[in-house]
This record gives sequence, C-alpha cells and structure tokens, in this order.
Amino acid sequence: MTGTSPTVANWELMLRIRSRADDQGLKTSTIVKALDVSQQYWSALNRGRGTLAEDKLKDLLSLLEFDAEEREELHALRDIAKGRHPFAEYSALFNEQLMRFYGLETGAQNIRSFESTLIPGLLQTEDYIRVLMKSRVTTYRPTEVEQRVSARLQRQRLLTAPDPVEFSVVIGQAALMYKVGDDDVRSRQLQHLISMAERYPGTIEIRIVPYEAGGAIASLNSATFHLLDFKSARLPMLGWAESAAYFEVVDDPKRVTALDYLFSQIQSHALDRERSIELIKQVAGRS
Repeated sequence: MTGTSPTVANWELMLRIRSRADDQGLKTSTIVKALDVSQQYWSALNRGRGTLAEDKLKDLLSLLEFDAEEREELHALRDIAKGRHPFAEYSALFNEQLMRFYGLETGAQNIRSFESTLIPGLLQTEDYIRVLMKSRVTTYRPTEVEQRVSARLQRQRLLTAPDPVEFSVVIGQAALMYKVGDDDVRSRQLQHLISMAERYPGTIEIRIVPYEAGGAIASLNSATFHLLDFKSARLPMLGWAESAAYFEVVDDPKRVTALDYLFSQIQSHALDRERSIELIKQVAGRS
C-alpha cells in the first residue's frame, strides 16, 4: 500500500488493474464495454487524469476477479486517490506533467537527482528561488513569482518531515560557482547546503562532481533529471527529465533504466560525502 499521496495512490490503483487485465488477456475494448465508458475516458484514467467512480471500480474488480483482500486494498487506494492534490492551490501555475510529478514526488520514499549548473530545487534557499523566478529569461508576473516561490518551499518540506524522503543528489561544481543574485544570496545558499548535509546525514547526501572530472558531465548539456522510488514494492522506479524547454515524467522501463545507469556513472565521478562538504565550505569561504 502506498503512502498519503493521491497521485501515487491513483497510479498504483490503475497499474494493478492494468496488470491484472494483461495477465487475463483482457482487451481495453472489453473493459470499456463492460464499464459502459468511452475509450477516451479510460485512456485519461490511465494517464492519471481523474479517478474511477466507486461503482465502476466495483464492477471492474469483479470483472478482473480480484479476491476479497485485494479488493479491499484497491478500494482503499481509491479513497486516498480521491484526496486533494498537495499542490492543488497552484494548479493554475503548473501544467499537467508538473502537477503529476509534484504529486509523485510527494509520495516518493527515495529521490536521486542530478543537477549540473544549478542548486537542486529541494535545496534552494528562498532568496535563490526568487532570483531564478525573476530572471530575465522568465516572464512571470510578480504575484506569480511569489506563488512559485511558495510552491517550491512547500516541496522542500519532504526533506524535514517526520518521515522524510531519502534524498541523494549529485551537483556539478559549476552550480556552486555561478552567481545567482548578489554575494549574500550566494553565500547563504552555500551555507544552506552545508547545513542540510550536516543536519540530516541519514537522509540527505550531497555529492559534488569537481571541475577536474567535469568532462564526465559536460556532454549532458546542463541536463537535469530525477529518479523516484516508492515504498510499495508493486511500484516501479520513475524518472523525470528536463531541460530549458522540455520536461516529462519518464515511465518507460528502458528509459528509466538508462537514467538509473547514467546516475550511477555520474555519481562514480563525484567526490564522496565528506570531501563534497569540504569543497562547498572552501567555495563558501571564498565567496
């Protein structure tokens, strides 16, 4: 059973239903006919848009011959899935892909991230976030800037919650050097990295790829990606990939495996935890 994220609960619900249908060789056309729903409606559900009505779920579980214990689990998942999205108040700001990712992120047990030129969003200070949101390449209105800052700060609660997410991040040294805002903003950001790494050694790991090993990441062209693992053994690893003009949830197993391998390769070029913190302190001392 999943945690408290409606997005993850809905994903697990539909994943288990699709898996059972595949095992029984049940075609989509048979399912939509039995439930008296459209192909578009069923397709939307499988993309995480909307939740099965209770009566439709009951009919589907009978059709797929789930036993009593599994039916109880799947109804419980639906109850969670009907809950309010943790970022519902920001739905006007973010598109469907981002809203889905934020919902998945909220329900993750482990997150691994790579950032080559920026401090990762989950570790950014409020001032650092605000500078990025106000940068000349964005077109956000002032009120929208503050909402986006608030949303990112809300995401960061994952790291300090009573049952925090395990967060392992690899950062290129360039991210420490870029001047985002004035010297005070940069100094506070570096001190924040040090503080988070030292305060939460059991759940937060920050590792730096130094300039000397920069060739290992230069070909990625400032790539950013994340890997999410979940508590439920029924749920596979998911990825998130983004660039300046492109982002998406990655759920194709081959692509997720490729991102997993890439993260391992990048991490192998990074300094260990202790030397990474020392490097951040050295850079902070010079700022």
